[in-house]
Amino acid sequence: TKSGLMVGLGETEEELCMVFEDLRGAGCSYLSVGQYLAPSRQHHPVIEFIEPEKFERYREKAVALGFAHVESAPYVRSSYHAAEYGAGA
Repeated sequence: TKSGLMVGLGETEEELCMVFEDLRGAGCSYLSVGQYLAPSRQHHPVIEFIEPEKFERYREKAVALGFAHVESAPYVRSSYHAAEYGAGA
């Protein structure tokens, strides 16, 4: 199974790692992590723009937990490289 997360809404790295662990425990194998971008001024504002190095750290932590495939970068969305996810399933 696959799951995706949007970050930059005030979550901590520790909270994200707990979510990664919960997802693996539920059998999730594929993970995408991307930057939340408010679609309009009426939507919840971005709390933090995450640096690319932090996205790489998220990827490394998820891989260490046993995810088969992880995409983690600012512009990653749930459909990002979806064909690759399917090919690896």
